[in-house]
Amino acid sequence: MMEALSARFGRGIAALAFLGCLLLLAMMLIIVADVALRNFAIPGGPQGLSWSNEVSELMLYLITMCVAPWLLRQGQHIRVDIFLQAIPPRTAWALEWVADVLGLLCCLVLAWYGAQATWASYAAGSLSIKTLVTPEWWSLAPLPMVFVLLSIEMVFRMHRLYHAERGPRQDAVSAA
Repeated sequence: MMEALSARFGRGIAALAFLGCLLLLAMMLIIVADVALRNFAIPGGPQGLSWSNEVSELMLYLITMCVAPWLLRQGQHIRVDIFLQAIPPRTAWALEWVADVLGLLCCLVLAWYGAQATWASYAAGSLSIKTLVTPEWWSLAPLPMVFVLLSIEMVFRMHRLYHAERGPRQDAVSAA
């Protein structure tokens, strides 16, 4: 049952990571178009895309949000594992649990505060006024959603750790 849920969840976050890749492609095209329009004058055309920096900043944020749960699942997040490889396996396994529980708690706290900030921004009608004027909550909304997804993945990680060999994880290990 848990494995089936984990597999379905994995497909969902892989799709979200693919969306992040598409956003990266779109961001690159926007930046290239902006640079090209600034350097190659087109009679009667724009002299660049005034909104490109602002949209690129938002896209960087969204790319990070889209790929974070997938990276966690793949074990491709930042991880200092040389210590875990050097200590006794059962101790390393226990420290993996400590890290996962702390990770879950941090994700839940960030999801909670992100949701509160998003709701407060929505309720106040706050605007982000730069080149583009948008409701502030639009940029805040992905944060709690992604931290809920990260929390779910942390639970799946703990389930996999519980059923794994008593030792440090072997995914994305830098020291063998």
